[in-house]
Amino acid sequence: MALGLGCSSRPGKARNNKTGSWRVFKPIFDHDKCTKCGMCKTICPEGCIEESEDEFFVPNETYCKGCGMCAEECPSDAITMEQEEK
Repeated sequence: MALGLGCSSRPGKARNNKTGSWRVFKPIFDHDKCTKCGMCKTICPEGCIEESEDEFFVPNETYCKGCGMCAEECPSDAITMEQEEK
C-alpha cells in the first residue's frame, strides 16, 4: 500500500496503535497537587487519560505516547514527565 504525500505511517489513534512500548517519557501524576480539573484528560491527543474511582486522573500507559501535553497544560503542575526505564 502506498502512503500519501507527507505521510510516514497510517493515520490512527493510539487506541488502535499501542504506543507504550516505544515511549521515551511517561507522565507521573501527583495526586496531592491535583485539583481534579480534568484539563489533562481534555488535552490528551490520544484520549488515554482516564478517571479513576477516586476521581483522580491516570494515564493508560499502554496507549500513552509520552508527548507531555498533559504535563505542559496542567494548571497545578501535578504532572511531570520522567524518562521511561525499560
